[in-house]
Amino acid sequence: MIKVGINGYGTIGKRVADAVALQPDMELVGVAKTRPNFEAETAVAKGYPLYAAVEERLPGFDEAGIDVAGGVEELVEAADVVVDACPSGIGAENKSTYEEHDTPALYQGGESADLVDASFNARGNYSEAEGADHVRVVSCNTTGLSRLLAPLQEAYGVQKARVTLVRRGGDPGQTGRGPINDILPNPVTLPSHHGPDVNTIFPDLNIDTLGMKVPATLMHTHSVNVQLDAAPAAEEVRDLLADESRLFLVPASYDVDGAGKLKEFAMDRGRPRGDIWENCIWEESITVEDGVAPAGRDGDGGTAGADLYLFQAIHQESDVVPENVDAIRAVLGAADADESVATTDEALGMGF
Repeated sequence: MIKVGINGYGTIGKRVADAVALQPDMELVGVAKTRPNFEAETAVAKGYPLYAAVEERLPGFDEAGIDVAGGVEELVEAADVVVDACPSGIGAENKSTYEEHDTPALYQGGESADLVDASFNARGNYSEAEGADHVRVVSCNTTGLSRLLAPLQEAYGVQKARVTLVRRGGDPGQTGRGPINDILPNPVTLPSHHGPDVNTIFPDLNIDTLGMKVPATLMHTHSVNVQLDAAPAAEEVRDLLADESRLFLVPASYDVDGAGKLKEFAMDRGRPRGDIWENCIWEESITVEDGVAPAGRDGDGGTAGADLYLFQAIHQESDVVPENVDAIRAVLGAADADESVATTDEALGMGF
């Protein structure tokens, strides 16, 4: 059994902890929290050993009546691998602790790619993380784009991807986030950080991204245009994407017109916390039009390839969860990509 520790038990950490606890080849040896709040209470109620992420705050847990197994260094020492799910920037501060204990560590997308040996997406570059000591699981948006672009690149070739990301202002529990009543170019300069981040998975991919932030808490939504080398029919693209386990094609018959109904659908299907681990692609949005060759590409100015268009929604709180589980196996060489993805998906109950 792979012994896994989770440092940071917030939005991502608590979901990864639950996912690890479900895996047939993993044991959750504990989770670390900075303070005694409702999430710390929940961890104890679930039977997860709780550690203090800041040892000086141990007395605060005692005062709150929350049993603590020890300090975070004890958790790191007990684990075969640590998933660092701390807020952006804190993972970089924690790196030396993991190195002192010779414990491989996974970080989240808010950390710099320069911090790690490899950035990771299970569908895009699983093998890059094999045997690495420090691996960064890319952000929710980058994860969603990588899952989509990998099969398109393999099947048809990608000349260029252009994506406009309409991003939620904050998660439901992030009461200090915004905007409250505005629509913001975010950033106003181009490109947004998402395109360069995708290039940490696919270094040679030509991609431009633009970001906007809106007053919503539900999901991110992407407007995607991909110039393909080949010219498949829309039906062929639908079949290709439908075969991907972490892409969910939303049928027109479901009458799901936005993120609100997607979340309602997930809750009705019994998903924990209403989580949606998959990209949600509106099936009827998948459109293919003949493309025009760039000047000098084919010599006669004729058509070349095709333009693919689609809309997809990304649940920012949960889509990186299965990627973290797969990254655990990758760094330890415990399974190849296909085996890990299949095991993770089955344990989580992936698929609608």
